Amino acid sequence: MVNYKNLGLVNSRALFERATKENYAIPAFNFNNMEQLQAIIQACVEESSPVILQVSSGARKYANQTILRYLAQGAVEYAKELGKAIPIVLHLDHGDTFDLCKSCIDFGFSSVMIDGSHFPYDENVKLTCKVVEYAHHHGVTVEGELGVLAGIEDDVSAKSNTYTKPEEVEDFVSKTNVDSLAISIGTSHGANKFKPEQCTRNNKGILIPPILRFDILEAVEKRIPGFPIVLHGASSVPQIQVEIINNNGGKLKDAIGIPEEQLRKAARSSVCKINIDSDGRLVMTAAIRSIFNTNPEWFDPRQYLGPARESLKDLYKHKITHVLGSAGKI
Repeated sequence: MVNYKNLGLVNSRALFERATKENYAIPAFNFNNMEQLQAIIQACVEESSPVILQVSSGARKYANQTILRYLAQGAVEYAKELGKAIPIVLHLDHGDTFDLCKSCIDFGFSSVMIDGSHFPYDENVKLTCKVVEYAHHHGVTVEGELGVLAGIEDDVSAKSNTYTKPEEVEDFVSKTNVDSLAISIGTSHGANKFKPEQCTRNNKGILIPPILRFDILEAVEKRIPGFPIVLHGASSVPQIQVEIINNNGGKLKDAIGIPEEQLRKAARSSVCKINIDSDGRLVMTAAIRSIFNTNPEWFDPRQYLGPARESLKDLYKHKITHVLGSAGKI
């Protein structure tokens, strides 16, 4: 067994406590490879932001759990090399079984999510309790979930949203002793978060998605005041990146995300962790497609992955500074 502290990682407890008091959100950026990780660390060091490195079950299979552990340890040392020992959490995103969560804890993760939201309420409570008991014994923090997000991302799939029921949150938190709670207020996984018919158009013809259910968020806050809340599926799907992809051979249809001003509003509330994955995928794909189209003779991966990494860093810096509000919070 590997203890996350020996890798230089931290759990999320102190980070969430400060974020909740000072009204900002910790960036939770998903990664699958070295370039994504480099971009995340560079951006967070330059903006003096704490960060949660998120690994989905699919990413863990893709990259290998042992390699991921050493990548996370390398990220800690890389941040120091760049000049700042920023707080870094290694977090399992959407763990769906006790065995998966246990394996991640044993391999050095400092935080795990157990997503039992697809089970009946009592089963969700039972599974979450089991994970929390094991995780807390090893000093690892746990995120639970109530409500179901629509969309597809890696191994997570649901056809429609099931909004979180505020009347359940107090009981759930009390019974499970989770450290944070992911809720469903209208965000979705993937790049296609809304159908065009759900949106309105502004005077420039740009699709505007519906407003998130801030009434649910406010009701949750009243029942568990000061408790760390998490938003999944919070990519904004920048249309300029979608256009670049489609203008260079891509076929992204009806890719619509969450407006950044809504996410900033959420980050000023008890939402202290916001997950962003699809935006990074879009930016990286846009950069690579553009390079392939303009430089068809190139074949060295460094020639296209290097610029893609720079585009990712710019995206993450923007999110940290203008959306999440976590710049300077180390």
